[in-house]
Order: sequence, then structure tokens, then C-alpha cells
Amino acid sequence: MKGPILTAATLAISFGLAAPQSMQAAEDAQAASSILSRISASRIAVISDGDFLARTYGTAKLAPQKAGYRDLLTIMSPGSDKIVTGSIPISNSVTSAPEILALSEDGQTAFVTERLGERPEGGNSVSDLPPGRRLFAVDLSDGAALRLSDTVEIEAFPEALSLSPDGESVAVVSNTPEASFVQIVTYRNGRFGRLTRFDLADLEVRGSAPDPRGGVTATNVHWHPSGRFLAVNINTQNRVAFFEVTGADDAPMLRPWGNVVEVGADPFVGRFAPDGRHYLTANWGRNFAAKNLEGRIPQTPSTISVIRLADPAASPQSARHDLRGGAETDLSSEGIAISPDGRMVATVNMRGTAFPPGSARFHRNASVTLLSFDPATGAMTKLADYPFEGSLPEGGAFDDTGDHFLATVFQGHDSAGPEAGPGLEVFRVEKGDRPTLNRLGRVPLPHGAHHVDLAP
Repeated sequence: MKGPILTAATLAISFGLAAPQSMQAAEDAQAASSILSRISASRIAVISDGDFLARTYGTAKLAPQKAGYRDLLTIMSPGSDKIVTGSIPISNSVTSAPEILALSEDGQTAFVTERLGERPEGGNSVSDLPPGRRLFAVDLSDGAALRLSDTVEIEAFPEALSLSPDGESVAVVSNTPEASFVQIVTYRNGRFGRLTRFDLADLEVRGSAPDPRGGVTATNVHWHPSGRFLAVNINTQNRVAFFEVTGADDAPMLRPWGNVVEVGADPFVGRFAPDGRHYLTANWGRNFAAKNLEGRIPQTPSTISVIRLADPAASPQSARHDLRGGAETDLSSEGIAISPDGRMVATVNMRGTAFPPGSARFHRNASVTLLSFDPATGAMTKLADYPFEGSLPEGGAFDDTGDHFLATVFQGHDSAGPEAGPGLEVFRVEKGDRPTLNRLGRVPLPHGAHHVDLAP
């Protein structure tokens, strides 16, 4: 995490820390500021990985150190006179699910975890990166001077985190060579407290495959809006497990809540609907037996599965969750988001942007898929795909009113200008009987943007 963050021109556009270097830079900065001013949020947080390039998945080679990229947390405040109000180096990795960042409801704290650790001096390949073991809390109360408020060591290779509805506990899933863990750590008054670990095998989530952990890999954890339950995606087994959280906040216990549900192939990420009646998974569909990128990345569209949850009043033993169907999205979806009213769902799709330009499967355009959702019945209908230029878009989020959707873009193409480089792709949601997305433009950000979260 050493070296310059950005070129001077991009600093002028993205950070507002220096005078624009040209008339074009000034115009780009004004356009980005205009886009941000429309977003309904008190704060926008974006996490960026400075170690990887888009082609790293195929080459295993990290970004050249002379490029000066950094692992970075960037904070934007739409009501500010600056596009970016603050930034701080925070170790993170794009190799995780786009669920390693969460903002507190009041926008005063950001939580980040690292699947892979910081790049060592002289490291130039993925194998040089150590296992990640840390969960970070960043104090955002002074928007211009972000501060690391606390760090706690967790099990290696954390994959995803979720902040409890009351903001006082963080759940994290990790996959060590020996076991998959759910971890719950308290957070109060700017400090992490007690950390409790749960081996998924002890919670009846096991596998018999001749692979690490018996073939169990947990890639997503999410708190139910009530704070009573957790969902954990086991993407290598195409299953979702649900757990009830009991006991005191500083001494929680987990027990299985109802049945484990089989869903579509490779349920990488998931979300509870805002009213808590359904759980939705975005199923990437990868082939984990493949030995190369071409074999692993599917050539068929990803899907969404919809699970109708059991009655919370039922006993954990008698609770029964039901798969209610779902819909196709687009090629290689990663992130999923649900609008605040629960009536729209969006996935962020990489398509073929992970492939090198010389590959027959390379695409310049990624996409966002917009779907309608009936919170009462769980019925889902795909509305349309909305393509945009850029590599490895992963995370996405609706704003507080559901009037805008933001998608992260990891990297631009070599021939692309600043308007198609790394940043936030922003869409206006045109509501009605059949909602649509209207592209507003891109807010440029540091290389490697891969997840975004908003505070109301």
C-alpha cells in the first residue's frame, strides 16, 4: 500500500484536492459532482484493491508496483462541495465476494475485512499475498480525516461480513484450510469486543468431498432485518443455511433455523428482502472442477433464487423454508442489491470482462440486470440488461429512495478515457409499472473499486 494513489489529473477529478489540470478535467469534475448531488445518501463508501489488475485472474501477476495503486477506502458525501471528502489505506482483496464493506446506519463507521493480506515488498504474484486475518473499523466522524478506530484478528481468509441491524455486532465468514467459520464480534464505543467463533461443521453444515473442509465454502453472511437470524451461502454446495442467534450480545450462540435450502449453481452472494419474508441469492454458476479461467467461468447466464422464509414464530426444528423460483440475469453476476421498498432487484454482471482482450470470450461491456420483485409472493421478473463499458464490476447498491443505482467498476480498458475508467457507474431508476434504468455517467475513483455501500 505504498506509492502515489493517482495521477494529478485524476486527483483533480476524483478527490477535489488540487486545481483541475485542464478544461476537460474541470468539466469532468463538474459532471461527477452533478451526478453525486442527485444521490440520496449521507455518505457513500467505496473499497478499492490496488494489488490486482483485471487480467490477474488469468495471469496470476499483480499490478506493477510502479503503478502506485493502493488498497483504499474512499468516502464521498453527496452534499459536500468536494466529490471525495476523505480516503484511508485499508487492506482488502477483490478475490472475496463483494461483501467485505459495510457502513453503519448513521454513516459514522465503516467495517472492512481482507480475504488476502497486504502485499509484501517485492511481491509480484498472487501467491505472494498472505492470508487475510483482520477486520477493520474506520471512524468516519471527521469526513476529511478518516481514522482507523480498531482492528481485530479473525480466522484466515474472511470472505464476507454483515453488520447487525442494531449496529453493535459484525458477522464474518472465513474459510481456512481446515474449517469454515461464522464469527460474531461486538462493536461498541469505537472498539471491538468479544469475538465468538462457530465451526459450520458443528452447526450441521458438512461436506464429504475430497476437498478442503469437505467441499464446504461459505461466501456470504447476512443478518435478517429482525436481528434474530443469519443466512450463510455455501456456494460450493449450492445451498443456503439459516441460523438463529440467541444469547446475550457479548455471548451469542447459533443454532440451525429450519432446513438448509438448495438453490441455483454457485450462490455467491445473497440478501434478505427488507420486510424479512424472503432471501435472494445471486448464483454465478462457476465450474469449480475446472483448472483454468475459460473452464471455470460459465457461458450461460447467471440466475437468482428466491427463498420464502419460515414463520419466525415456528420452532427452529419445525421451521421450513421453501424455494419459490427466481429468474435468469446475465453472464457472470456477482453483486446483488434490493431496493429499499423491496420491489426492485439488481445484479452487477461481469460478462466477459475478466478475459484478456485477445480471448474469443472477451467483452468490453459489463452490465446491470434490473428485475421486478413482489415482496408478498416472491414472484420475480427480469426487466432488462443495461450494458456499460469497464472491467470486473462487482458490487452495487440502491440509494435511500431507490431512485438511483450505483455499480462499482474495477478498471477501464486500455483504450478507454477517464469517463470509462474505474469508478461508480450511476443510473437513474425510472419508476412505474415497468421500471427502467437511465445511465447518468461515471464518477471516477481509484483503480480497483469493487464494492460500494451507502448510509441514508
